[in-house]
Amino acid sequence: MIKKIAWETFKNTGDINAFMELKQIEDIEKGMEIKAAKLSEEKEWKKEN
Repeated sequence: MIKKIAWETFKNTGDINAFMELKQIEDIEKGMEIKAAKLSEEKEWKKEN
């Protein structure tokens, strides 16, 4: 979703910085999702052991 917003912003403004900033936000969100999934797995593993 953010990638689409970033692309549309770039197309409308021609500002590559806006595109890059929104892409960074997308990357941060992905990293947060991965960390949350790992944390959830760790909690499940601790419950089982």
